[in-house]
Amino acid sequence: MVKTLSRIQAFMKLEASAGLILMGVALTAMLAANSPLAALYDGVLGTNIRVGIGSFEISKPALLWINDGLMAIFFFLVGLEIKREVLTGELSSFDKAVLPVLAAIGGMAVPALVFVAMNRGLPANLTGWAVPTATDIAFALGILALLGTRAPVALKVFLLAVAIIDDLGAIVIIAVFYTSELSTNALTLSMLGFALAVALNRMGVQRVAPYLIIGVFMWVFVLKSGVHATLAGVLIALTIPLKEKDGEKALLYRLEHSLHPWVAFLILPVFAFANAGVSLTGLSLDDLTQPLPLGIAAGLFLGKQVGVFGATWIAVKSGLARLPEGVDWRHIYGVACLTGVGFTMSLFIGSLAFGAGDTMNAVRLGVISGSILSGLLGYAVLRSAARPASVTAPAA
Repeated sequence: MVKTLSRIQAFMKLEASAGLILMGVALTAMLAANSPLAALYDGVLGTNIRVGIGSFEISKPALLWINDGLMAIFFFLVGLEIKREVLTGELSSFDKAVLPVLAAIGGMAVPALVFVAMNRGLPANLTGWAVPTATDIAFALGILALLGTRAPVALKVFLLAVAIIDDLGAIVIIAVFYTSELSTNALTLSMLGFALAVALNRMGVQRVAPYLIIGVFMWVFVLKSGVHATLAGVLIALTIPLKEKDGEKALLYRLEHSLHPWVAFLILPVFAFANAGVSLTGLSLDDLTQPLPLGIAAGLFLGKQVGVFGATWIAVKSGLARLPEGVDWRHIYGVACLTGVGFTMSLFIGSLAFGAGDTMNAVRLGVISGSILSGLLGYAVLRSAARPASVTAPAA
């Protein structure tokens, strides 16, 4: 138990630091997009990069190599975290999982409904219904870290669990709703790779190289199949062994430990810099109040807090769950607000829904404004809570 708590605290410390860096990177991207460097910023991201052998090639602008390639590594890490939490961590039993699972479901359903309500009658916009359903773990924990000891450890664990389930929901949404026309041949080849990785797991293979080679193979053919390439990262992560062998630490733990700093301090900042550059040229209040950005912002700011807090309240009042020890309803409301910090995940889903055209600028406006408002309110609420109060859950 002590070992598990120590691992969670180390994880949150790393995520919190990464969140603070992401804030700085996002601001830098906005400055670059609204400075004399704007042409260079757009030009670099639009540079076409080709990798191929003979007639078989992958040709994409740099922005899509970041979104499809680097983010596959991020989703690989997410897959490792989900597998660990489900098998041995905070989601490994009904008692542990029920509250964050219900909170996360509410936090995905209500924002989507808010967005759809504000964009009804606009079919082109409705493809973005999932944009405000996401939570950025690093950003949210970074804001929570600013509170220091004012925030109980149990509250941080609850936020982490909700955000991880939220990521799982995002993976399902991407797989089901943001998949283009399928190439059955490419998909079959990628699934053969997955089957081979499962076989390696069953044989107890604990070396990185075989999984890495299969993972690259799967990424290429998942990309060619029409399913979003980042899902290859999740699939290969699920095959990584979690059991120790011959006294050696499990490969999953070793990979998670070694990858986390690279993802937190390189991959996510690069993604944020490439995707957060909102051009404010000619921007007016009317632009901010258009259905698309307003629906995203309202989904993140209003939908998230209503969904997470409401689902948590229902779960506790019905007797399905209890509030974590040392956590009261002010803390839950503050965390519900923080889940509205969508940022990287919301921008990623937005890029799948709308591509890299002019519409993406409206998506960025909605994501950034909704995330900022959510973060500010969440911080204010949790700061006002001062110290953890000994408040028990209301009677069912």
